[in-house]
Amino acid sequence: MVPLVRRMSNIHTRRKNPFLSICNGYANESSPSRLASPPPIQVGFTESAGRGVFANRRIGAGELIHTAKPIVSHPSLSSLHSACYFCLKKLQFKNQTEASNVPFCSYECREQSKIFYETEKQADWSAFHEYCRTQGLKYPLLVKRLACMIISGASTPETFDILQPATLSSRMILLMEKEYQLLRSTFEDAGFTDEQIAFLTKQWYIDVLARIRINSFRIELALGSYEDILLSAAASVDAEAAVGNAIYMLPSFYNHDCDPNVHILWIESVNAKLKALRDIEAGEELRICYIDASMDHDARQAILSEGFGFHCKCARSSRRTMLI
Repeated sequence: MVPLVRRMSNIHTRRKNPFLSICNGYANESSPSRLASPPPIQVGFTESAGRGVFANRRIGAGELIHTAKPIVSHPSLSSLHSACYFCLKKLQFKNQTEASNVPFCSYECREQSKIFYETEKQADWSAFHEYCRTQGLKYPLLVKRLACMIISGASTPETFDILQPATLSSRMILLMEKEYQLLRSTFEDAGFTDEQIAFLTKQWYIDVLARIRINSFRIELALGSYEDILLSAAASVDAEAAVGNAIYMLPSFYNHDCDPNVHILWIESVNAKLKALRDIEAGEELRICYIDASMDHDARQAILSEGFGFHCKCARSSRRTMLI
């Protein structure tokens, strides 16, 4: 079974209420005002992991807990002509000409994309994309999209301030210099004024990328019908189903567990669905697995330590430690 979540996130304290409506882009969390009933969860503080998400009533196994739209998303470079440029849904084309000219799956997505696309299409991104492609970079694409949203007035430079940043080494920061200069020069060459891109400083770029690194989800589209997936204990995804990356608000507050009680999945598009893997009692913390849960103990701890900056002490990991 291929794990559904490849998440870059962490477990430290965030600063604001995640139930606020994120109106600075194409994201609006599933908020009580938009649902028939509020999601059965609340954000609170844990004893050791900062903020977390807790059940405020009993949640049954297989229950859809809530959905979430991204604050920002971007297709992978390999999916630019096969996934919708807005919702990442797989595109269906009648011919090759249509495939090269229509980056959206619907009129609705085309209209919603105006918050970034009208700005983005004014610039030539070929050099920036090629550099990201050759260097194997994906997160700068999210910064590019956020920058376009800021220029268009649909977002603000402080959009990601609520998210916990990663700790970056001096070497990592040095490696960001080239991509930052390419991003800024692409806007400058397109004729954007100094005033329009005044926010786009190197420090802003580093700060945003530091938050993206540990709060980004790799989007893998699940196989099967909505009903089948929600009824199953776990869902499978195509090994080649990763279509892009996204940043969400509420899902970023979920802490990690090597034996999670919640599953995050994507059915057809970037809109995330979180469902219970087992019965969850009122007051119990909801947790997802940031990595491949099938890996052995040492491999899991190594990845969590290197990629997320913490040593997992969940029940599954603690049992393994006691046996050593």
